[in-house]
Amino acid sequence: MSISYKKEVVNYRDVDEEELLKKLSEEELQRLEDELEELDPDNALLPAGMRQKDQTKKKPTRTFQRENLVAHLEKQAKEHPDKEDLVPFTGEKRGKVFIPKDMVEPIMENVSLEPELEEALANASDAEICDIAAILGMHTLMSNQQYYEALASSNIVNKQGLNSVVQCTQYKPVPDEQPNSTDVEETLLRMQRNDPDLLEVNLNNIKNIPVKTLKAFAESLIENTVVERFSMVGTRSNNPVAFALAEMLKVNTTLKSLNIESNFITGTGILALIASLQSNTTLQELKIDNQSQPLGNKVEMEIASMLEKNTTLLKFGYHFTQQGPRLRGSNAMMNNNDLARVIRSDHHSDNSFTLTLSVPELERAFGKKVQAETHQTQDQEIRKRRLEGGPIFPKCRTSV
Repeated sequence: MSISYKKEVVNYRDVDEEELLKKLSEEELQRLEDELEELDPDNALLPAGMRQKDQTKKKPTRTFQRENLVAHLEKQAKEHPDKEDLVPFTGEKRGKVFIPKDMVEPIMENVSLEPELEEALANASDAEICDIAAILGMHTLMSNQQYYEALASSNIVNKQGLNSVVQCTQYKPVPDEQPNSTDVEETLLRMQRNDPDLLEVNLNNIKNIPVKTLKAFAESLIENTVVERFSMVGTRSNNPVAFALAEMLKVNTTLKSLNIESNFITGTGILALIASLQSNTTLQELKIDNQSQPLGNKVEMEIASMLEKNTTLLKFGYHFTQQGPRLRGSNAMMNNNDLARVIRSDHHSDNSFTLTLSVPELERAFGKKVQAETHQTQDQEIRKRRLEGGPIFPKCRTSV
C-alpha cells in the first residue's frame, strides 16, 4: 500500500500549483481555505470547540419533541437484547471484608504546677518562661509566637533545647465569604427604568442566573445612561452573552468598567467583545481573564492587534500566555495611559481648548497636522517659561 502511494506522489511533483489555483472558482477557493485552516498546526493549541469549523448552522427540520425521543429510545432498548457478561455475576464474595481501624484521638497534656510556681510564672517574662521550658522540657508551656518574641529579645540564658519546647499557635478559623446579596430581578428592573441611583451592578458568583436574563442585562445597558460599572464574574456566561455585550458596547456611552472574568466564553466571544471597542470611546477598563478554556496563540495575536487600534481603553485584565502578544498589549495600554496623562485641557468660550504639548506630540495624538504659532512668538514663550520655571514646550492651539 505504501509503495503505490509513493508512485502516485511522484506523478504530481511537476504539477504547476499556480495554474491550478487560477482555475479554481471563488467557492472552491473558499473551501480550500477552510480546509487549510483546519490543518493549521497552531489550531492544536486552541480549545476543542475551535479546532474545526462550525457545522451546526443547519436549520431544524421540525420542532423538538422530547416524548417522542424517549419513546424511540425505550423501543430500541427493548428490541436489542443485552450483551452477555464475559464473567457472569454469581453473587459470591471473595477476599476479606474491610474493617476500618479505630482512630485514636490525641490526648492533650494538662500541665499542673505547684501554687508557688504558678505565682512565679504569672509575673515571668517571655525570656524567663523560655528558659524554664528548656530546663524542664515542658513542650506546652509556651506558644510559637511567645518563643520567637523571646528569641528576638536576646535575653535568653539557656538556648539549648529551644526547638523541642515550642507548640504551634492555634490560628483563628477564617469564615467563608458571604454570598452575593444582589436581587437579580429587582436590579434588572432598575436598569430598565434607568434608575439614577444605580451606578454599579455586581452579579459576581451568582450561579443560577439564566442565559436569557444575562442577555437581558446586556440589552438593558443599550439604553441605560446611568450605570458606569458592570461586573458578572463567575456567572457561567457563555458566547451568546458575550455577543450581547458586544452589541451593547457599540452604542453605550456611559459604561466605564466591564468585568466578565471566570466564565465560559471562548475565543469567538472574546474577539467579538474586543472588536466592538472600535466603536466605543467611553469604556476605560475591561477584564476577561480566567475563562474555562484557553484562548490560544492565534486569538491572543488578534486581541493584541485590536488593542493597538484602540486609544481610549486604559486597563485590560488578561494574562497573555505568549510573550509577543503580552508585550504588544502592554505597550498599547501604556500608550493610551500616556496619551490620557499628557493632555491637559483648558476650555474656552468658543469651544476650543489650549494644549501645552509640542507639535509632534499633538500630531501623534490627533493624527493630523497642527499649525503652531510663529517662531518669534515661540521664542518669547520659551524665554518666559524658562524664567517662570514651567515647561518650555511651544504653546499650540486647536479647536474641537
